[in-house]
Amino acid sequence: MSSPMTMNRVIHAAVRRDLTRLESALDASPDGDPARARQLEAAYANLYRELKHHHVGEDSHVFPFLASVEGASALVQVMEAEHEAMADALAEAGAAMTAYAATGSAMDAHAARDTMRRAHEVVERHLNHEERELEPLLLPHLETPEWKAVEKRLRPESLAASGRWMAWVQDGMPDEERAYYRSTIPAPVTFLLSRVAGRSYYRQVAPAWQGTA
Repeated sequence: MSSPMTMNRVIHAAVRRDLTRLESALDASPDGDPARARQLEAAYANLYRELKHHHVGEDSHVFPFLASVEGASALVQVMEAEHEAMADALAEAGAAMTAYAATGSAMDAHAARDTMRRAHEVVERHLNHEERELEPLLLPHLETPEWKAVEKRLRPESLAASGRWMAWVQDGMPDEERAYYRSTIPAPVTFLLSRVAGRSYYRQVAPAWQGTA
């Protein structure tokens, strides 16, 4: 039996999608195109911001909640260590993207691709681990008032941030994740926030993915 869809998995799908897109785009980057390099750097910065917000929320709210769940304390310690490893890998990828944006060279693009690939491996191990072991511990608590309070604290801090998040997470969303998303967030809310408050995503980030896998 497949595991139930969660908003956590919706976010994970968006993270995986962007890392794959970045690897593909960097692999295909032409030599001497600094405008394209800056475009991809901005796309990575958006992914980094969304993933950092997600993990800060877990560190600040989800993991403390799990500390009260029987049998979860050892897993929380492992998850925190994985977050640290991810932060290091993503910082390395960010530095490689900055170097590429400064030159636009194919050599720096391929170096950034290799660094991105390593970061993707670190991130993927953590996402799989979280889905496989952490989510089953949370599932019995998802309808409790205590967890609902955690969910409120996990929301983006402003309407603009909410709009960017909605635009980002829906871009190329797989069917299963889209069905769950639509069952969770009312369509008028999604339209208003993503198309109005989140319009910067469509202007500044989405064009980077045109023609990528």
